[in-house]
Amino acid sequence: MIDLSPIELNGHTFLAVTVLLPKTTLLSISNDKGYIMCGALDVGLLNDQLKDRKIVAGRAVGVRTIDQLLNAPLESVTFEAESLGIYKGMIGREALLKMI
Repeated sequence: MIDLSPIELNGHTFLAVTVLLPKTTLLSISNDKGYIMCGALDVGLLNDQLKDRKIVAGRAVGVRTIDQLLNAPLESVTFEAESLGIYKGMIGREALLKMI
């Protein structure tokens, strides 16, 4: 099952995506500038082989719901996210608001 839901943060709309897979769930919250995602995100790949794409993204581990993703500290972020003031340890919700 796939669930797509708009999320409103401080008057800004983001898209929350939940994909139920066998034994795991993929989670992401995005807008047109960037996204945060569950532990399935490979930040190293984005920073190395795909760095020319300048992807703004952050990764939170151990989350199982969109609400947990919003409130979890980011375990890692891309170099491009760092350039916007997003850093490791920042709460997902705060990182999304830096992507406005």
